[in-house]
Amino acid sequence: MSFHEIRFPAALSFGSTGGPERRTDIVTLANGFEERNAPWSQSRRRYDAGVSMRSLDDIAALLAFFEAREGQLYGFRWKDWGDYASCLPSGQIAHTDQLIARGDGTTTTFQLTKLYRSGQQVHARRITKPVAGTVRIGVNGAELQEGLGYTVDLTTGTVVLTEAPAPEAEVTAGFEFDVPVRFDTDHIAMSVASFQAGDVPSVPVVEVRV
Repeated sequence: MSFHEIRFPAALSFGSTGGPERRTDIVTLANGFEERNAPWSQSRRRYDAGVSMRSLDDIAALLAFFEAREGQLYGFRWKDWGDYASCLPSGQIAHTDQLIARGDGTTTTFQLTKLYRSGQQVHARRITKPVAGTVRIGVNGAELQEGLGYTVDLTTGTVVLTEAPAPEAEVTAGFEFDVPVRFDTDHIAMSVASFQAGDVPSVPVVEVRV
């Protein structure tokens, strides 16, 4: 897949609108009951990068980024200001934030994940674009040292431990992460006059699977 490991300017994405999208197929039966099916196991997020533009300089930065990605051709990283860390927005990242696996005595490669809990339901989201310098890993509560105890692939979100954790040992992680996205349009329509009057362009962005 064509992807550039570069983040959309965070100062420009701050204030943007968007969030997760699910796909649910619903069939209403003759008796009024419904049958519902979810063909997607993971949400797909959508955003609008245009609503956060505040000046003509912001528009110029947007246009430069758009041209460098050649419209929809190349994907890029996006900071979702509403959901970008393993901990609560008010918290600090810790190596115990997320349980990503349990050891089996042989496996050393693990995927970063973030768990979303509500009642008895838990959804595990694959994290594929962690932010450099933010990943912390622990085994059974003890933090490991990056480079000695583990390495992390920032392009896939996989973590490789130097030693396989013992059976049932908890492998935990803390991190910041970006969302892999692309522009959802090949055209940006903008008028300087309308922008100065408060009419900002619509620049849709959509998550991509990596």
